[in-house]
Amino acid sequence: MQKIKSNKKMKPHRICLAIGFFIILLVSGNKELSAQVIKSNVIGATGNLPGATVKGLTFKNSVTTNLQGEFTIVAPDTGMAKLEITYIGYQPMEIELHVKKGINSLSPIELSEGANAHIQEILLSGTMAPSQAKALAIKKQSNAIMDVLAADAIGKLPDRNAAEAVQRMQGVAVARYHGEADRAAVRGTPFSWTSVLFNGSRLPSADVLGNRSTVLDAIPSEIIQYVQVAKAITPEMEGDAIGGSINFITRTAPAKRTLNVSAAGGYNTFSQNGTYNGSLVYGDRFFNNKLGVILSSAIWTRKWGSDSFDVSYNTGLSNEQQKNSIGSVMLKRYLGERQTKGVNLGAEYKINAGNKVFVRGMLNKFEDIRPVYEAYVDYNKSRYQYNNRYSHYNTTINGIELGGESQLANNVVLDWTLSDYKSKYYLNTPPANERKGLPIATFQQKIQSGFDNLSNDGLRYWEFDSPNAVGGSPNDFQSGVKDPLENMDPNKLKLNQLVIAKLDNNERDQVGQLNLKWTASSKVKFQIGGKFRHKFRENKFGANHVYLASASLGIPNSAPALSLAELNRQDFPAGVEYFDHLNGNYEAFKLDPLTKNQILDLFDPNFLDQHGFKDYTDAASAASEYSGYENVSAGYIMLDYDLSDRLKMLVGVRNEYTHMELNGQRAVPKDKTSELIPAQTKNDYNSLLPMLHFKYKLSENANLRTAYTRTFIRPNFGDMSPGSSIDRTSAIITISQGNPDLKPTFSNNFDLMGEYYFDNIGILTAGIFYKDIQDVIFTDISQQEIEGQLFRISQAKNLNNASTLGLEAGINKRFDFLPGFMSNLGMEVNYSYIDSKTKVPRLGNAGIIDKSPLPNQSKHLMNAILFYENNALMIRLAGNYRAKSLEGIDQTLGPDFYKWSAGTFSLDFSGTVTLTRNLKAFVELNNINNSATTVYLGDSRRTVSQEVYGSRGQAGIRWDILK
Repeated sequence: MQKIKSNKKMKPHRICLAIGFFIILLVSGNKELSAQVIKSNVIGATGNLPGATVKGLTFKNSVTTNLQGEFTIVAPDTGMAKLEITYIGYQPMEIELHVKKGINSLSPIELSEGANAHIQEILLSGTMAPSQAKALAIKKQSNAIMDVLAADAIGKLPDRNAAEAVQRMQGVAVARYHGEADRAAVRGTPFSWTSVLFNGSRLPSADVLGNRSTVLDAIPSEIIQYVQVAKAITPEMEGDAIGGSINFITRTAPAKRTLNVSAAGGYNTFSQNGTYNGSLVYGDRFFNNKLGVILSSAIWTRKWGSDSFDVSYNTGLSNEQQKNSIGSVMLKRYLGERQTKGVNLGAEYKINAGNKVFVRGMLNKFEDIRPVYEAYVDYNKSRYQYNNRYSHYNTTINGIELGGESQLANNVVLDWTLSDYKSKYYLNTPPANERKGLPIATFQQKIQSGFDNLSNDGLRYWEFDSPNAVGGSPNDFQSGVKDPLENMDPNKLKLNQLVIAKLDNNERDQVGQLNLKWTASSKVKFQIGGKFRHKFRENKFGANHVYLASASLGIPNSAPALSLAELNRQDFPAGVEYFDHLNGNYEAFKLDPLTKNQILDLFDPNFLDQHGFKDYTDAASAASEYSGYENVSAGYIMLDYDLSDRLKMLVGVRNEYTHMELNGQRAVPKDKTSELIPAQTKNDYNSLLPMLHFKYKLSENANLRTAYTRTFIRPNFGDMSPGSSIDRTSAIITISQGNPDLKPTFSNNFDLMGEYYFDNIGILTAGIFYKDIQDVIFTDISQQEIEGQLFRISQAKNLNNASTLGLEAGINKRFDFLPGFMSNLGMEVNYSYIDSKTKVPRLGNAGIIDKSPLPNQSKHLMNAILFYENNALMIRLAGNYRAKSLEGIDQTLGPDFYKWSAGTFSLDFSGTVTLTRNLKAFVELNNINNSATTVYLGDSRRTVSQEVYGSRGQAGIRWDILK
């Protein structure tokens, strides 16, 4: 076992000492400063106004308000002073005050709508304009290159979870799981290369495969206040973000009392059943605005379903053409129920003018009840197989934060946060067995007559692959059984195997962070900070418990095998016509499934013993289980310097030191079996991340930004697992094992972005970016001789470098220059072109290097929204396009056998009618074009899976009881 070493390693205690020394220096050095502090917050008709400009008229200094609309500005002298506050869509305001020594705390400053008649009309008549104004103000004032989405905009489209909310943003791609978005990535990079944050800290992930991508379907969109998508980060942000970072900011206390509720009911066209959604938001301030509270909650319950047509291919055969032959075809139907519910609670208290504390917490749970009915035609073994499983997946993301902010000196501010978040993904079935996981019952039926649609080599193909053009197509699948009397038959399907697929993953992050900001002058600002994160990770996925029927193994005097017909069954669940998107007739595969209780009862120890099921669990399966921790000590320093009235520079460096330990078991070959031995993985590395940003103000409405940033991504836990597993099902035994010596992947990022802000609340952006990426991690496959026997070794390795070149452009524009009703039209369009390149060595062919894009990366991403809004009506038609993306690399066979996810385009609709000032009715429609998800092998005609899940819609009301 070998540790990763770095020539630039900085010990964690040295980082903490450096930060502490700098804080002492700043505080002690500012005791005698004569500058005075003015603090307040800016509000408008829609609440807090982030990104407002606060400018000193009697002294030279200016600041912008934070996400809560708060500002702190330093005045050099006591006496009379004058401030000007400006914000898009509001009248500028000048205030005069007498500045006294120390901290001057002002009452909230409320702006009046209507900087000019034109903007006032937009704000008053448009339901989206206030939200867009906030988002654009934050983007315009940000030091980082980022896009922003505000809560009101999220609520205007039918996006019910956090992943679906960000799919509309420029350069963001989402993955869909049975019709709902569950993960998000920035600029087409792999999902684990995007840092998903909650209030500035990375969210823990209980991902099944041990990677660092965060599953977001457990978080309702209603608890989110803002989403910030940073394309070029700044030093105070988490550095493990090669693609970028997505920061979800939860709701905070509003400027004034707020209470609103929503309720909706809907329909899913696939399950042909109902959906229900409700939310509540309450916020208020007490004790002369010292105490602010917020409560937001949501629940979304829906019946859902999908049909998935899945194909396996005989890629392991030696004949090149026969690699395209079909091993099996499966028709899989899901019909289940999902529920997403979440609560976000926060409170903040202003102790005095210079100090405040806050607490916020969230509870989120996603339950996915997923009965599955799988009917196989196994061409290689001339048999049918029927799997019936009942799953009740549970995902929870819960946590709490405690923090505060203090004015240590006239121009020195300290903020701190302590947080504890936990993510858990688990199954708690079957109840009668001490082993928990996914229960699967497998039935098999032999086909005696064979098939009549085989090729002349005796194998099954799709017609375009077949040596003699026999076999049909995936869109018109026919099983080809010679004797119609040999269709799938519940009386002939015999129960031969029961499996519990274990799943119980959890990850917990305990974080402490400190930031200190020093305003040295009106042009110079310093910031320094540190963060420590202790992550605990436990993985219990992949250990399958297997029970086999003695009768199916041919053991004498065994209990007779049970048929599907002998067990308790229910009518096939109602829903859309079975596989009606294909051209064939599949009624023969539509079998009445087992009841839920019957599936669970099969795993009762008494049932297993009575019907001759023996435990054949391979001890080596436990090698996939591991637990351990990861400690990260991070520190940063940065300088924000106004080189001139137009040119701003931000320069800094971030350092993150990582120490990880994982403990598990490793399977080693012993005779014809496997033996488990204890194993441990340790990995230590340092990440030094310099960053440089320039922002040039071309005019009051235009910025030009350029940035160099160095970012990285940590190796996935699954790739460093201390365990190893052995697969003896193929001619060459495969050993899959973790790699303790993996290095992190680093990227040098270069960005150039221009942005122009329209006077009527809109924006035009265009830019280019380039990423030079080192030590990309791939699953490497090699062959090795152990004790005279040939083995295939599968292990993640740092293989090659990669590069990404991209272009981004977007426009958000109202057509108010058009006559009549057309002046209420507008559009939002954004497009990203992303071209990535890396090299993959071919197994067994020395010197052959295949060129490939990065996994999960789509070359084209586009969102297009056409909207109409006036004071009574808002309509939005939204299209989302994602081009094909690479999902699986085969180092043995090369690019002709890579797995690709086909391009997708989905169309959504939303409309809102204002009934009264406080009451609105709405309708939402998702996937109205019934877009499918397709994966193929090499050739787009060679389907691996094709899933359809229908459309869904709902209608309801939003009632702003207090506004």
